[in-house]
Amino acid sequence: MATHLVWFRADLRIHDNLALAAACRNKNARVLALFIATPQQWQQHAMAPRQAAFLHAHLNGLQQQLADKGIPLLYAQVDDFAAQAEKVAQICAEHDVTQLFYNYQYELNEQQRDRQLERALEDVTCQGFDDSVILPPGSVMTGNHEMYKVFTPFKNAWLRRLKEGLPECAAAPAGREGEKVTLETLEFDYPQQAFDADLFPASEKEAIARLRQFCQQSAGDYETQRDFPAIEGTSRLSACLTLGVLSPRQCLHRLLAEQPQALEGGPGSVWLSELIWREFYRHLMTYHPDLCKYQPFIRWTDNVQWQADETQLRAWQYGQTGYPIVDAAMRQMNETGWMHNRLRMITASFLVKDLLIDWRAGERYFISQLIDGDLAANNGGWQWAASTGTDAAPYFRIFNPTTQGQKFDSDGVFIRRWLPELASVPDKAIHDPWTWADKQGITLDYPRPVVDHKQARVATLAAYEAARKA
Repeated sequence: MATHLVWFRADLRIHDNLALAAACRNKNARVLALFIATPQQWQQHAMAPRQAAFLHAHLNGLQQQLADKGIPLLYAQVDDFAAQAEKVAQICAEHDVTQLFYNYQYELNEQQRDRQLERALEDVTCQGFDDSVILPPGSVMTGNHEMYKVFTPFKNAWLRRLKEGLPECAAAPAGREGEKVTLETLEFDYPQQAFDADLFPASEKEAIARLRQFCQQSAGDYETQRDFPAIEGTSRLSACLTLGVLSPRQCLHRLLAEQPQALEGGPGSVWLSELIWREFYRHLMTYHPDLCKYQPFIRWTDNVQWQADETQLRAWQYGQTGYPIVDAAMRQMNETGWMHNRLRMITASFLVKDLLIDWRAGERYFISQLIDGDLAANNGGWQWAASTGTDAAPYFRIFNPTTQGQKFDSDGVFIRRWLPELASVPDKAIHDPWTWADKQGITLDYPRPVVDHKQARVATLAAYEAARKA
């Protein structure tokens, strides 16, 4: 009898899982599933403890869902990717596996691991699938068959390519005949931190319901509400996309079902653009693997003389910079494991362009905290903010943290939620509280600004200009 093994990685779902669907097509085949935890590798990549807890919750849910379908989930823990490949080969031998199914991962270490495994499995047919993207890398290229370096031309080409034929969603597999599956206890040796299940759905069924609700009720207003952190104007589904609890195809089809004009620039099109940004960064990582090695896309930016100021770095990390919108955003992330997208841009710009601290320190700190930490998206966002990446903002574009706060949290509703020490400060003064406090003769339990923005801007422009000339 044929034995099919489905190796789950960042695709913890049974609906629209291309590898799982392919493995289950042969009704006569025996189907097994596998997940292998790699705590040492996670530690090297600074995975957030909240993300580990989120993964654990969904792994338990996946095990139950598969058991209900008659598919046992085999589980193991090893140190790293090299040991992971060896374990897969061992399991294939133990269970007489004839075909191995998995969904591609595009990060460099993961691709090297898969190639290593494919070479080792001489008697097992390996089938990989482009499951974490709507359109696979290589399908959206310039006329010279090169990867796009700027988002808007990529987006236009992506939309043209998509309209040639939307990829379908694969149904969850039917139940398979066999003995009742017993559930093992799934534990891994990695620190976990509790997450808010009201904010982040802890089951695939709930994630699908949240996606439907967002597309019905909020996607049409996303363009006008997405920049205001005091409003629940975003989907908060990024954590589910990162672990593959939802697929981007599910997001696309649900969006078009509820907002049919999204492909033509109508309601829902701005949220669709966010899905395309996600695709852009994944495609880029495939063609420029140095992005996985903390290398800037624009090489001359590696000449920037960064400031190695640990005191200012810690002030930024803990929300003690004296700039309320920056501090509120950092405390939101530290407390919940998530940060509003507009605030990710503001805080990243502040670290790099106001404090002149290496963007890689910020990239790693974000990953260590975020429940939705994703290498491609996090790297892309940080390099955009630092003006070091493809499609980067010019280096002379520097966010003013005070005016950003005034624009996107004018009455300070979001700021007061995370900075209770500023509760007594009037709305008009909330973005520059010390100027008000000094006039009133009041001492605030809040730090003074760690840097003068105007002076920092001049210093940063000089540093980038010197690097460019070098």
